[in-house]
This record gives sequence, C-alpha cells and structure tokens, in this order.
Amino acid sequence: MISPFSIARLPRIQFGAGATAKLPDLAARYGRRVLLVTGAHSFDAAPYAAPLLVKLAERGLSCERVVVSGEPSPELVDDAVRQFKGAVIDVVIGLGGGSALDAAKAIAGLLKPGNSVMDHLEGVGPEVSYSGPATPFIAVPTTAGTGSEATKNAVLSRHGPDGFKKSFRDEALVAEIALVDSELLAGCPPALIAANGMDALTQLLESYVSTGANEFTDALALSGLRAARDGLLAWYEGGAAAEQAMARMAYASLQSGICLAQTGLGSVHGLASPLGAYFPIGHGVVCGTLLAAATRINIAALRTREPQSRALAKYAEIGRLLSGRDGVSAEQDCDHLVATLEDWTQRLALPMLTSLGVAASDVGRIVAASRGSSMKTNPIVLTDDEIRQVLQARL
Repeated sequence: MISPFSIARLPRIQFGAGATAKLPDLAARYGRRVLLVTGAHSFDAAPYAAPLLVKLAERGLSCERVVVSGEPSPELVDDAVRQFKGAVIDVVIGLGGGSALDAAKAIAGLLKPGNSVMDHLEGVGPEVSYSGPATPFIAVPTTAGTGSEATKNAVLSRHGPDGFKKSFRDEALVAEIALVDSELLAGCPPALIAANGMDALTQLLESYVSTGANEFTDALALSGLRAARDGLLAWYEGGAAAEQAMARMAYASLQSGICLAQTGLGSVHGLASPLGAYFPIGHGVVCGTLLAAATRINIAALRTREPQSRALAKYAEIGRLLSGRDGVSAEQDCDHLVATLEDWTQRLALPMLTSLGVAASDVGRIVAASRGSSMKTNPIVLTDDEIRQVLQARL
C-alpha cells in the first residue's frame, strides 16, 4: 500500500550545464527591473559575472544589486526592503550560495508588503502570518549543498549569546524558477565543497528517515543519495571526473531541497540551529561534523526503544547504498553506514567543534535550544542525554 501524501509547491526547475544562458529571457517574462542579490565577493570574482550582466542589459533589463556578506541577518533584509520598496522591482534574482538565496527569498517576500521580516520569523517576535504578495523570485545556486532554490524558507541569523537562527517560511516564498547550472560550481574551494556537500547529504539522509517521509520523497532522496555517493568525494578530491561530479552534486543538492521542504529534517539540523546562532560556524560545517555521530546515536536509540521502526530498515538501505557493501544483516548494514559517514568526515577534513570555539561548558545550552521544528521529525525522540552525546562525540 502507498500511504496518502501531499506535496507542497515546487519551483519550475531548469537544470543543466550552461542553463544560465536562459536567465535573461526567463527574467524578462516578469518585467524590466531586476534586483540581483549576490554574495559579497564570489560574484564579482566569477568569470560568468560580467558576461551575464552584459546579457541582462542587452535583453533590456536594468539591475539593482544587494550584496550579502556571510549568513543573512534580519537587519540586512529589512535594510534592502527599505531601500528598494519604492523602486518597483519586477523580479528578484538570487545568484550565489545559500546565504544569497535565502536573503533574496526574504527580500522578494517583503518588497511589496514593506514590513519587517522580524514580524514573521519563527520562534522570535510576534510570528505574524504572512499574506504577501511576494515579488517573483528566481533562484540560481552557485554552490551545491543548501537546496535553498527549492524550499519555502529563508533562514536568517543573529549571532551572539542571545543569537538565533530562524526561518521566515511560507509557500508564497518558493522560487518561481530554480535555475541549476553545474558550470557555476567551477572554482569552489575544497572546504566549501566539503561543507556544502555534507549539508546536502545530511538533508537527503534526514529526509529519507524523517517521520514526514513518503513514497514520493523517498524516491527523490535515494536518487540524490546515489548522486552524492558518486559525486562528493570525486569533486572534493579533483581529477578527470570533476565535471561529472559537479553535475551530480548540483543534482543532489536540488533533490535535498525538494525533499526537506516536504518532509522535515532531524537531529543534525535541530542542533545546527543553536550552534549556528551562538557561534560563527557555517551551517554546512555543523552538518558535516555532526552527521556520523547523530546517525550513530539515532540508530542506537531506535535499536533500544523502537527495534521494529521502519527507520532502521531505511538506515540499513542507505548503508548498503553509500558503502557499496551488503552486510549479513540489517544491523551490520547500519554499522556500515556509520563507518562510511565517519570515513567521509575524516576524508573531507571536517573540524571538531572545539576548533570552532565550542566548549564542553556550552553543551547544556545548545541541547536546551535544539528542540525546534527539525527535531520534531527526527525518526525517534532523543533524550537530552542522547543529544548531549552527539555533541560530546565531536568536541
């Protein structure tokens, strides 16, 4: 039997090497005035940037620009909305990594209403329902990991002891078009490949075992996991197959965004929220360094308290897929999964939490702040002690 399921809104997807050439025509469908949201330095240094701006101008499009430095804050979004609210922007193009896309998504959502994003952030402020309307938004990722091009949430951060990492979330924020061009990934440094790639892998794995998973998302998650298996290390380590590996990771990232938007995530992302708020740690780095430990703790908890859980069979399936090994039992396949993730964590040189400024004395407040929306779809409810074990394994 296939259980009933519902799939939320998705963008129109334009996938393929060289797809950026279609961007001027796609943007022109919405009007002539473009707000281009990019990273602080990556866009200006990219070989595709100047030719793209020329082609946009040749198509009759005028561009204003917002530059995003680091992870976007509510203040950045509000400042951009104030600056461009009266500019009659026809389409917002987010071109960059997850930070640029999330900022563009939030700005596009608020240009017309004109209010502060703090009105809508989950878990902080009044949490006012969003009623729009949103300005059309085109998402063009230049990294492979966040999947933001396919999601309805813009993640915004405020760092420090009282910091937060929260989402502005609504289906009206979903991009009209997700343009995924693997050629834009060329030149990504190894550390960025590792962090973003492990973010995509985490999102695919957590989506697959999520309590919100269904037959539709399972098929996409497995497809993405196969692509990540064949792409991530090959791209990170370089060599003749790098071009194919980039395409596989662009695909894996896209699938991870589609899946997480439909299913919810798990304990790694539950912990990523306070870690990313309290410390200046990139989201992908948090996911990459915690994934193996969190998977091991989840499997151990399931074996102890819910040994008949479908999630254990799913973990075993991922173990066979990623490791290329068939164990004599599902239990051994799960062990192969953990061993594979631990091996990848080392090969991708993902840092320990202590090297990122996290101390043993911080564990308690991180655990206390970890039970957000992502923890609610973890395949098993973890105790505080089990969450603490995940963190302690990476100190």
